Amino acid sequence: MATVYIDGKPYAVDAHQNLLDQCLSLGFNLPYFCWHPALGSVGACRQCAVKQFKDEHDTRGKIVMACITQASDGARISIDDPEAVKFRAGVIEGLMLNHPHDCPVCDEGGECHLQDMTVMTGHDYRRYRFEKRTFRNQDLGPFVNHEMNRCIQCYRCVRFYRNYAGGRDLNALSIHQTVYFGRNQDGVLENEFSGNLVEVCPTGVFTDKTLKRHYTRKWDLMYAPSICVHCATGCNVSAGERYGTLRRIVNRFHHEVNGYFLCDRGRYGYEFVNSDKRVREARLNGNAITAEAAREHLREAVERGRAIGIGSPRASLESNFALRTLAGPGHFFSGIADRDQRLVALILDILRRGPCRVPTLHEIELCDAVVVLGEDVTNTAPRIALSVRQAVRQRSFEMAEKLKIPLWLDDGVRDAGQDQRSPLFVATIASTHLDEIASGVFRGVPDEIARFGFAVAHAIDSAAPSSGDFPAARGIADALKGAKRPLVVSGASCGSEAVIQAAANIAQACGAALYFIVPECNTLGCAMVAGGSLDAAFRLAAEGNVDTAIVLENDLYRRAPAPDVDAFIGNVPHLIVLDSLLTRTAERAELLVPAGTFAESAGTFVSGEGRAQRFFEVFPPDGVRESWRTLGMGRWSTLDEVLADLPAELPGLARARDAAPSAKFRIAGAKIAREAHRSSGRTAMLANINVSEPKTPVDPDSPLSFSMEGAEKKPPGALIPFFWSAGWNSIQATNTYQREVGGPLNGGDPGVRLIESSAKEKSYFAGVFEEFPAEGGEWLIVPIHHIFGSDELSLSAQAVAELVPAPYVAVGRESFAQNTMVRVEIAGQMFLLPVRIRSELGARVAALPAGIPPLAGLPLPQRGTIEEVK
Repeated sequence: MATVYIDGKPYAVDAHQNLLDQCLSLGFNLPYFCWHPALGSVGACRQCAVKQFKDEHDTRGKIVMACITQASDGARISIDDPEAVKFRAGVIEGLMLNHPHDCPVCDEGGECHLQDMTVMTGHDYRRYRFEKRTFRNQDLGPFVNHEMNRCIQCYRCVRFYRNYAGGRDLNALSIHQTVYFGRNQDGVLENEFSGNLVEVCPTGVFTDKTLKRHYTRKWDLMYAPSICVHCATGCNVSAGERYGTLRRIVNRFHHEVNGYFLCDRGRYGYEFVNSDKRVREARLNGNAITAEAAREHLREAVERGRAIGIGSPRASLESNFALRTLAGPGHFFSGIADRDQRLVALILDILRRGPCRVPTLHEIELCDAVVVLGEDVTNTAPRIALSVRQAVRQRSFEMAEKLKIPLWLDDGVRDAGQDQRSPLFVATIASTHLDEIASGVFRGVPDEIARFGFAVAHAIDSAAPSSGDFPAARGIADALKGAKRPLVVSGASCGSEAVIQAAANIAQACGAALYFIVPECNTLGCAMVAGGSLDAAFRLAAEGNVDTAIVLENDLYRRAPAPDVDAFIGNVPHLIVLDSLLTRTAERAELLVPAGTFAESAGTFVSGEGRAQRFFEVFPPDGVRESWRTLGMGRWSTLDEVLADLPAELPGLARARDAAPSAKFRIAGAKIAREAHRSSGRTAMLANINVSEPKTPVDPDSPLSFSMEGAEKKPPGALIPFFWSAGWNSIQATNTYQREVGGPLNGGDPGVRLIESSAKEKSYFAGVFEEFPAEGGEWLIVPIHHIFGSDELSLSAQAVAELVPAPYVAVGRESFAQNTMVRVEIAGQMFLLPVRIRSELGARVAALPAGIPPLAGLPLPQRGTIEEVK
C-alpha cells in the first residue's frame, strides 16, 4: 500500500494502480471516457486531468492525466484545483462541439456516461454556433444500432472489440482529420460479443437494437437480479421490464464469473420471453381451461398412480425438486438422454472426487497455459472463450513486468508483448475461433481427440495410461509442466466419455485447474437432483408401466430421435406438459400448463462451475406460475420453504439455500426497490387505463419490492437489481458498488459453490474408447455447435433467429461440391440437406449443426449414410 494526498488529505491506495482507478475506488467523482476497468488506460480523452504537485511546498503543480499516472507513495494531487477543473470543462466543451443535441430522443438518454460527465464537469452552455461534423450510419445487424454522429473518439469500442474480444471487422477508419468507427461496409458484426459495445460506448453511438423495437426510458424499467439461461456459465444479468414485456438484458457485474461482459446470445436471447410461441393459458385436449381446473386435473392424474416425472436441465433446481417430490424419487427422471446423462454423471464424479479444482472465470483469465480438449468453447460457452482470450496475454504481462511497465497501461503492455502469447492448445472436431490465438491445433473425431489427450497426460506423467504416439503431445506436456497456473477445458458437447477422462488425466498429471462445459443453465443442478435417464423413462413406458407422464419444461424432441419420442408418447395414455413455449412436445400434451420463464419466476440454477445462483421475478406473472408452485400442489407457499426441504432429501444441495438472502431479508426494515427512484411510477404509466394508484403486487419469494420504494443503502450482491449512484446514471455506476474498482462487490459476489474436490491423490482413467468404424458406405457424423441456433430458448428470440444458420451437413473438400443437396439417413430418420465444405473434416466424416431444427435430438456422434440427390 501507498499513501497519496488528494486535496491535502492522506489516503491509503494500491501502489500498483493508477490514480484514476484509486480515486474512483475511494469514492471521488473524477470524470473519464477512454479508461475502462477491464481495458486499462491509454490516455486518449484527457478528461481525467488532475493537478499534481512535487511536494507539500509546491503551489504551482502541473496537469497530469490520472489514468496514466502511477499512484506512487507520497504523490500529491488535487481534483478540485481550479486549473484542473477548467481543463476538464474545456475537454468536455471540445467533445461537445460536434455532438448532436439530441438527448431527448437518444436511446442512451438517462443512462448516458457522456451526460453524467458533462454534468460532473459543470459544462452547461453551448457556445459553438457553426456547422457540425456528420456521418453516415451503418446497418450492423440485428443486435446493435449505429449512430456515428454521437461519437467522441474515446476509442473504447475498438479497444474492446479488437483487443479484448478478438473481433476484426470493426475498426477506427480515418482520413485527414476525421475518424470513423465502424466496418468497411454495412454488415452484421461478426464477433460474438458485439453487444457489449452498447455498454462499453460512453455515448449513444452503439445502442441496443432489440430495445429500439419496444423502447422505453431506462428509468421506467423494472429490474431484477437474474441469471442467463442460455448456457451453463452462470453469467449474472439484470433483466428490465415495462408493461409486462421484457425489454432488455444488461450485464450485472460478478467479479468471479462474467465480470463486465456478456456474450450476444446471453444479451439478446431474452426475446423468447415475449415470443408468440409462449404458452399463456392452460389447455386440456386443446381447449382452454382455468388454472384451478388444470391443477385439479394434475392432482387426479397423480392420485391415479403409475405417474412419472420427467425433469429438465433448463428448469430450476426448485422445479425439478418439486417434480421429484410429486412423482416420488423412484419415478423421477432427469429428462436427459442416456448418453448425455452418463457424460454429466462422469463430470460430476470427477469434480467431486478428483484432485483438480474448478476455476472461476476470473481465475481462468489468470492461467498461463491452456489446453482445450474436444470443446468449441466459443460456441458452447462463449463467455469462457472470452476469458481464455485474456489468459493467453499472461506472457505479455510477464514481459511488461520485467520492463517495469504497469499492467494497467494497456498500450505499453501491448507494445512490449507484441504477438507474444501464453501457450494455448486446441483439440477439436472442426476449426474454432480460438484457433487464431492458439499455439497449436489438433483435428480429429472424438475418439482421436481422446487418444491425443491420453498421450499428453502420459507425456506429463508416465504413470498415466498411454494411448499411442502423438508427436505434438510432448510439446504440450512441456508447456503445461512449465506453467505456474495451467488449465484444462473440456466438456460434453462432442459426446465422448473418453474425451472427458482424457481431460481429467491431463489436469491431474500437471496439477491444472479443470473446467468442464455442460450444455444448459441447470444441467449440473438437474443431475444433482438424481433421477433416471430419459431412455429409462422410455423403457418403462414401453413396458406398459406408465399411465401419466409429467414433463417439466422440456422438449423431448430435442433430447432423443423423433421416432423414439413418438413411440414414448404413444405408450403413455396421459401426457402432461408444463412449459413456457409451445414446443413439439407441448403440442402433443393432453394437459398443457403454462410455466413462468426466468423473468416471471424465482429459483436457483447450478452453473458449470458448481455455483448455485438465484434469479428473481422481474415482473409479476400474468396467468402463469412458477413450475415449482404448480407442482407443489399447495405443499409450499414460498421459495424459501422449498429450499428448506431440499437438504433432507438431497444433502448435496443443502447450501443452495445460501445462494441469496431469504425473502425475510430487509435493510433498515425496508425491501429493495426493483425500480429506480426516477421511475414515472405505475400511476403515471397506467394513467391511460385508470388514474387510481394500483395496488403494488406482493412478492413472497424475495426481499425485492415491485416499486421504486425501498432501502437507500446498497444491497448484497445477489440482490442488486441494477447499478445506480448519484451522479452515475450509466452502467459505470458499477464502480460504486465494488470494494475497489474491478474487484468484488461490496455485499459479496453472488452464489455459493456446491462442489469442491475432495481427493488429494491422483487416480487416472484407463480410457475406454468408442470406436466408430465405417461399415460399407457409412459415414461418422459428428456434432458442430453454433452460438446462435444450438441453444433451445434463444431460437425463439427474434434477433437471434435472424442469425441461425439453415440446416446443413458439413463434409470435407473431397466429398461433395458446395451446396450439393444430399440425403442424410441417421438414427432412423432421413433429411435432405445442402452441403457445406469444412476442409478440416477427415475422410468419411461429416458434421451436423447440433440443436438446429429439425436436426435437434439426434444422438451424435453416430454412423449414418450420405448420398447425393440426383
